[in-house]
Amino acid sequence: MSTDPGFGSLRETLADVVAIPVTPFTADDAIDTAAHRALLRRLLDGGVRTLTPNGNTGEYYALDPDERRAVTELTLEESAGRAAVLVGVGLDVPTAVASARHARDAGAQMVMVHQPVHPYVSQDGWLDYHRAIAEAVPELGVVPYVRSPHLRGERMARLGELCPNVVGVKYAVPDAAQFAAFARDAGLERFVWVAGLAELYAPAYFSAGATGFTSGLVNISPSISLEMLAALRAGDHAAAMKVWERIRPLEDLRAAHRSADNVTVVKEALAALGLCRRDVRPPSSPLPQKRRAEVAALVAGWGI
Repeated sequence: MSTDPGFGSLRETLADVVAIPVTPFTADDAIDTAAHRALLRRLLDGGVRTLTPNGNTGEYYALDPDERRAVTELTLEESAGRAAVLVGVGLDVPTAVASARHARDAGAQMVMVHQPVHPYVSQDGWLDYHRAIAEAVPELGVVPYVRSPHLRGERMARLGELCPNVVGVKYAVPDAAQFAAFARDAGLERFVWVAGLAELYAPAYFSAGATGFTSGLVNISPSISLEMLAALRAGDHAAAMKVWERIRPLEDLRAAHRSADNVTVVKEALAALGLCRRDVRPPSSPLPQKRRAEVAALVAGWGI
């Protein structure tokens, strides 16, 4: 575990449903701040206690720097102590550091570091990248977002040795056996392990040591995500899989074609509920009409 007791409460907030809010847009492609605030309040009122602004479900890579700062500030204003805020940062090191410092100054408790997007990532370079960001904000908890199957657990362990404020790992490689090995090589007890592939992978990853999971689906139904968490915490695998079966058709739509419609399906569901517009930014694209009807029917079946 972290040698700094000040990070203990942050660890607890990661062992939960880590919600990735959407970023709603207006008809003229600006951030719809009124809808955004309403969606955040809906998550908070639904019992969500950890929010990640500027995550992938929030279309991080489609937002400009001013928009990412605005999303951070808006989320912190709405959470107002009701939830821990884990701000997504990334891109080049100076940009990531500036974003992390902005998050700190705005009142965030943690940052999630997106997987480096550089085409050439070495093991040592991965370590140096995350170390530079973590050391720039020693007051904040830091959570690397691991999407590469090539990263070795030993590098994660070394990062933890160098940076006590690295408190958790969002692990998003779709291989439960590899996750189990990576977590043990890195230090199962040293970090909080967050299943970064959401509800469909959560049962398998919890069996291997995860204690939290991320969710985009939580935007649609906070109660369903929290129901799965409660089942997993209770060790009730059968109950967790009942939730898994209920959400699988929608999550399969999100995962199709290498997750091309991951955000699109969530926004379509929210549009069907009258909560925000369906607009997404390139390289995402709206669903065809047939798929829209399919999403609406699935959500209606949940009785939201």
